[in-house]
Amino acid sequence: MKTYIILFTIALFWTTSGMAQSEKKKIREGNDLFEKKDYSAAEVEYRKALEAKPNYYKGTFNLGDALYEQENYAESGKLFNEVAGSNLSDKETSAAHYNLGNSLLKEKKYEESIEAYKNALRKNPTDENARYNLEYARQMLKQQQNQDQNKDQNKDQNKDQDKKDQDEQDQNKDQNKDQDKKEDQNKDQQDKKDQSKDQNQDKQDQQQQQQPLQISKQDAQKMMDALKNDEKKTLQKLQKEKAKATRGVKTDIDW
Repeated sequence: MKTYIILFTIALFWTTSGMAQSEKKKIREGNDLFEKKDYSAAEVEYRKALEAKPNYYKGTFNLGDALYEQENYAESGKLFNEVAGSNLSDKETSAAHYNLGNSLLKEKKYEESIEAYKNALRKNPTDENARYNLEYARQMLKQQQNQDQNKDQNKDQNKDQDKKDQDEQDQNKDQNKDQDKKEDQNKDQQDKKDQSKDQNQDKQDQQQQQQPLQISKQDAQKMMDALKNDEKKTLQKLQKEKAKATRGVKTDIDW
């Protein structure tokens, strides 16, 4: 990608003042270093030129070039934008817009870079580099928009999937909760049944303890007959024993 740089000739500044010659020297030295790709050293010389003459657009422009080559695109863009707003020739203004477009393009600010290249072509319609970069920026913008759209779609899909997973988890949680509740209810019912069963058993035991022994009439008669037989036998036994005792006693006394 081409980047414009303003290179000066000594003839351009022969009639300027001493300060102009000093700043011209610094810019020339900066340009020599720039051509040697020593961009950091070139930056130093361009800044010295601006110290000699603040707001000197040529020093500002070339300083922007040096910063651009050091990949300081944000700062270089500010400088190119400053130059583009100055009252310059169409060619110089077009160059400033072109370099501004390059800085913005590096920052992936494609819409802004497209506008900068358009401004460059408005001032210099024959600039093929600006026309080429304009088309390139448009393609990059389209690609970025497609990527953003895919990213949004993936984000929405992931969000929907996360919601679906969460709903399933909540549903499973509710089902487990209902199952636990049902088990608790069954346990309570079983406990009540066991308790009722125990109470009924206790009641039956108590009733059996309190209820008198029930016997049939036939069994009662047998028991009475047995008692009578026992009494008869006992009476007979007593009578026999009494008789024995009587026989042993003398009733006639011999005096």
